Amino acid sequence: MSYKVLSVLLVAVVAAGCAGNKTKPETKIERGTTASSQNSASTAGTSVGAGTATALPGEGGSGTLDPFSDPASPLSKNIIYFDYNSADVTDIDIVNAHARYLAEHPDARVRLEGHADERGTREYNVALSEQRAYAVKQLMLFQGVRPAQISIVAYGEERPRVYGHDEASYRENRRVEIVYEAK
Repeated sequence: MSYKVLSVLLVAVVAAGCAGNKTKPETKIERGTTASSQNSASTAGTSVGAGTATALPGEGGSGTLDPFSDPASPLSKNIIYFDYNSADVTDIDIVNAHARYLAEHPDARVRLEGHADERGTREYNVALSEQRAYAVKQLMLFQGVRPAQISIVAYGEERPRVYGHDEASYRENRRVEIVYEAK
């Protein structure tokens, strides 16, 4: 096993052990959210799968929001961002929320779409985007998701989220998107 895989495993184990014990305020604002919506997401959405009253899709419940469209739910966030030239997952809470949902819903399936910014060769970017998707998959598997529930597609630099040649654009394009094929 490589050191990167071992470090991802270690982070997943530590994050899983610490996830339910303390609530830590988010210091980083997620891309595409405001500070006020991020604050509500970090307080109201951290306990998905831990006894909240929010109904999951197909479970009924009048007056409750679908967690995939509720901005307070981590399930409404489906993009994991990465640092430059890295496949290390930093948005562990989002990955864990989706993993809990998948583990509790064995018929649900996701496609992890890996992406990279335009720097580097096409071949390198496809390989890096695949490594990023695989890192997210590994974290989900550690949470009890079955391998048959997850597929991976590596797009490399071919499907940018933002067009531009600056660091802000590159940051938005280094990502893995979690796309539900069945909920």
